[in-house]
Amino acid sequence: MELYNPIIEKAMSLGGASRPRRYAYDPRDAWPDTGAFELVMLRDAAYELGGGSHSAVNFTCVTSSPRLIDRDEILVYGPDLGEIEGDCDYARIALLRVGEIESDDETDTEQAYRAIQDMDFVKYHVFPKGYMIRTSAESSREQVRISREAIREGVSFQRIGADFIRQYKKNSSVLNVKMLFITAPDGDYAGAGQLAKSVKDITLSLTKIMEGMPTDCGSCQLKPICDEVEGMKELHFGKEKHTGE
Repeated sequence: MELYNPIIEKAMSLGGASRPRRYAYDPRDAWPDTGAFELVMLRDAAYELGGGSHSAVNFTCVTSSPRLIDRDEILVYGPDLGEIEGDCDYARIALLRVGEIESDDETDTEQAYRAIQDMDFVKYHVFPKGYMIRTSAESSREQVRISREAIREGVSFQRIGADFIRQYKKNSSVLNVKMLFITAPDGDYAGAGQLAKSVKDITLSLTKIMEGMPTDCGSCQLKPICDEVEGMKELHFGKEKHTGE
């Protein structure tokens, strides 16, 4: 699964000029998770990540390359939660390394598609205490409202990241997870938004391949994506070959 590799490589440069703080994953560090959506009222909030007109981007990428992702890790670009004083720009990016996906008479395309969907769906099942996440699948926008109580109790991106990683690793196909949290004033949030769109385009292409696409590239609206993303055409024509047998 190498379709997202160029995006993963670009994602590592979105955090601005300063070096990120790096934290190794330890499940014991995970912030308490309530297991269900918790409403944080505006009157109880310290601030919002991505609030108002601020940028608020999230996306998930999958790879099988240990060169790109070789460990479980949380990277923080910019101020941590206890250092932020008001609403600010924000991006959260999950980079996953997967192993072999078990086969069940499905084509490689179908396996890849289902695996990506399952892993991306995890973000809707993370409920950190005092950390209300509002995610839009349509716009790849993710706002977070954080309670003053959570700030007093020491919530941090390290601990929130550990909660996310713990949830991702419930999937046996996930070998490693690298979580990126970006609040740096010089972070490239516009670039993050463009990468989020590219991720959606690739996943849309996989969806279309699943549904069956014409083999005439000249008439296909997704041709620019196939031309840009290495391995996409192989998946497309591999699917056509499978269904034609």
